[in-house]
Amino acid sequence: MNNAVLGVLASGRGSDLQSIIDAVEAGQIKAKIGVVLTDKPNVMALQRAEKAGIPAICVDRKKYDDRDAFERELVKQLKEHGVTLVILAGFMRILSPYFVNEFKNCIMNIHPSLLPSFGGAHAHRDVLAYGVKVSGCTVHFVDEGMDSGPIIMQKAVPVLDDDTEETLSARVLEQEHIIYPKVIELYLAGKIHVNGRHVTIDD
Repeated sequence: MNNAVLGVLASGRGSDLQSIIDAVEAGQIKAKIGVVLTDKPNVMALQRAEKAGIPAICVDRKKYDDRDAFERELVKQLKEHGVTLVILAGFMRILSPYFVNEFKNCIMNIHPSLLPSFGGAHAHRDVLAYGVKVSGCTVHFVDEGMDSGPIIMQKAVPVLDDDTEETLSARVLEQEHIIYPKVIELYLAGKIHVNGRHVTIDD
């Protein structure tokens, strides 16, 4: 995909964002990051973007009367910066059908479990509470539901007997930083195809 422009949405420390910045700078991802948007001020994701010379803007959810006004500002910023692919990197808000339709089939997210199991905001806690032996991470397209869009790629990691949320999170995060840039690379190369819920990837 020539002249691709990524728009990254984040809510916190931005470690997945950093892995994408690194992949762009290394030439693995052949695109530029047009803008990084956060829904909270003073988060590390903004600092990471600024350090890399990327436009970094806080669209503070608390300053908007409702989700509609908040999302319209997000869409406005993304379009003003020429974004062609929206990347959610620890963005802790469910997007409305309005937003999803503005970037139909052009929004990706990474979730720290093997979807469809353990969706939602507390995946590691829920994994440990349930007692499963394997967890991991999932890159998926975003639809109108919560962590429910077509699955693109997954990576499994073992759940150890002495794991805490922190140790499991660290192990999963290592894999997130590998597969998310890889999926973006494949998408921009035109190697990812969606047919309903099924995603195929060219060799």
